[in-house]
Amino acid sequence: MHVESKLRKPLITGGKTIKDVSDDICIRVEEKPSWMWYVAMIISNITLIIGAYAVYRTLWDGIGMWGLNKTVMWAWDITNFVWWVGIGHAGTLISAILLLFRQRWRMAINRSAEAMTIFAVICAAMFPLLHMGRLWIGLIWVLPLPNTYGSLWVNFASPLLWDVFAITTYFSVSLVFWYIGLIPDFATIRDRAKIAGRKISAVIYGALSFGWDGAAKTWSRYETVSLVLAGLATPLVLSVHTIVSMDFATSVIPGWHTTIFPPYFVAGAIFSGFAMVLTLLIITRRVYKLEDYITIKHLELMNIVIIVTGSIVGIAYLTELFMAWYSGVEYEQYAFYNRVTGPYWWAYWSMMTCNVISPQLFWFKKIRTNIAATFIISIIVNIGMWFERFVIIVTSLHRDFLPSSWAMFYPTIYDVGMYLFTFGLFFTAFLAFSRFFPVINMAEVKSILKHTGEKVKIK
Repeated sequence: MHVESKLRKPLITGGKTIKDVSDDICIRVEEKPSWMWYVAMIISNITLIIGAYAVYRTLWDGIGMWGLNKTVMWAWDITNFVWWVGIGHAGTLISAILLLFRQRWRMAINRSAEAMTIFAVICAAMFPLLHMGRLWIGLIWVLPLPNTYGSLWVNFASPLLWDVFAITTYFSVSLVFWYIGLIPDFATIRDRAKIAGRKISAVIYGALSFGWDGAAKTWSRYETVSLVLAGLATPLVLSVHTIVSMDFATSVIPGWHTTIFPPYFVAGAIFSGFAMVLTLLIITRRVYKLEDYITIKHLELMNIVIIVTGSIVGIAYLTELFMAWYSGVEYEQYAFYNRVTGPYWWAYWSMMTCNVISPQLFWFKKIRTNIAATFIISIIVNIGMWFERFVIIVTSLHRDFLPSSWAMFYPTIYDVGMYLFTFGLFFTAFLAFSRFFPVINMAEVKSILKHTGEKVKIK
C-alpha cells in the first residue's frame, strides 16, 4: 500500500517528477532571492545590531547591567536559555526518531527543523556564557582541561557542568546529522551548476558535497551513517532537556525541587519546538512557493504532535499544583499559591492560557488544517512556553524563606536587548540557510516518488 493511501492525502502534490523536484528546490538557490527575503534580512540585521550593543555593554560593564538582584539571581538569561534549548528539540525529534520509525512525512520538514536546531542551540549557549561574567576566563573553567593550577578542576557534581556536556554533544551530533543529509543535495546543485556553466557555484558546492558520486555503495554508506546517527541522536532528545531540568530539580528551592521536571521539560521542549517549526515552515512554504512539498497534511500531523505534547504539559501543571497541596509542606504550598495569585499572576495565567487552552483547538479538524489558525496558535504556544520558563524561575526565586529578602525582578533594556540579539542571530542565520542551502531534502523526496510508483523523468 502506498504512503499516500495510508495517510489518505498525498505527501507530495502536483504530480511531481524527479526532475521537477530538482528544478523546484534548486531554483531557490540558483536564482536571486525575492524582495521579501531582502526585507526580512534587513529587519533581522537591524535587530541583530541593536542586540549586539546590549552584548557589548554586558561584556564591558558586566551582568550588573541586567535587572538581577541578590534574590533573583537568575531571570531572563536562564529563561531564554531554556526556551531556546527547547525550540531546538524538534529538529532532532523529526530527524532521528521519525527516521527510525520510518515516518515519511518528515521528509519535507526535517531539513528546516535540523537547521533550526543548530541555530537555536547557538542562541541558547550565549546566555550561560555571558552569565559567567569574564567570558574569556569562564569559558576555560567549564572545560575539563589540564591546567597549571593543579588543584583547580571542574565540579562534576554541578548540573551547570552537565549542561556543558549535554549541549555540546547535542550540538555536535545535530550538526553532523544535518550536514550528512545535505551532501546528496549539494551534489545535485553542483551538477546543475556545471551544466549551466556557473563555475564558482560548481566549485563551492563540489567542495561541500565531498565528491559524492551517487553510486550504490555511496548510497548504502549514506543510509547506514544516517541510521547510526539517528540512533545516537535519539537518546539526546530525552537527555538534553532532562539535564537542563536538573539545573532546578537538584536544588532545594520550593517550586524547583520536584521529580516531575525531567519528563515535563522534555514534553515542553518538543511542544515549543514543533510550534517554532510550524511558524517557520508556514512562512517558508509561502515565500518559496513550496505548497506541493509542505502540504496541509504535514501541518496537520505536526499539529497532532502539538496536541499530544500540549496535553502532557497541561497534566504536568495540574500535577505540580496537586503535589504542592498533597505534600503538606507549607513552603511548597506557598510557592504555588504565590505563582497563581502573587505579583506575577499575569505570567502564570498567560502560561496556562497559551499552553493548555490554545492547543486544544487543534482537536477540531477545520482548525488544525487551517494555515492562518495554525500560524497564530504556533506563535501563541511559543509565547506561552517562554512564560512557563519565566514563571518557574522568577516566581520561585523572588520570594524565598526570608520575607526580608523578598524582591521583584524588573528587566532592563539590556535584558531585552540580549533577547533581541538572539532573535536577530537566529533569523539572520535561518534566512542565509534558506538562501544558499536547499530547504527541502531533495534526496528523500525523490525516494518517495520512486517508492510510490510515480513515473519519473531521467535528469
